[in-house]
Amino acid sequence: MKPPDEFDPAAVMEELFQANGWGHSWRNGIYDYVHYHSRIHEVLGVACGTAVVQFGGKKGRTLSIKAGDVVVLPAGTGHQCLSVSDDFLVVGAYPPFGTYDECTTAKQHSGALATIRKVGRPKRDPVYGSKGQLLQSWKKT
Repeated sequence: MKPPDEFDPAAVMEELFQANGWGHSWRNGIYDYVHYHSRIHEVLGVACGTAVVQFGGKKGRTLSIKAGDVVVLPAGTGHQCLSVSDDFLVVGAYPPFGTYDECTTAKQHSGALATIRKVGRPKRDPVYGSKGQLLQSWKKT
């Protein structure tokens, strides 16, 4: 069954993430080059379409993601989009602490390693809030 035309799955994800403390959301795709964030965690919610994304850098795992999937990327997790459907749309958001940065070069790596360690554990799961599986799985530092 197709949702009504006025249904906006991206808006649903934006509101869900915001309600759980993950803000500064954006709508777009995923870059087609390897990058990571060394000062902040990121959540990606697939609003429409499908994509094949490599997570974990050049030696990471390649996964197919589809509408409704949510991926949480701890600071330092490399990611790169390898292919997408024509209708692919992702919503990204960030926890309330940390600073957005984008690391792409080998020169940034040694400095990023020190910064990544300083990024604290999120206080809330972007989907399930304070009772989410993310908080149960994520070791406290």
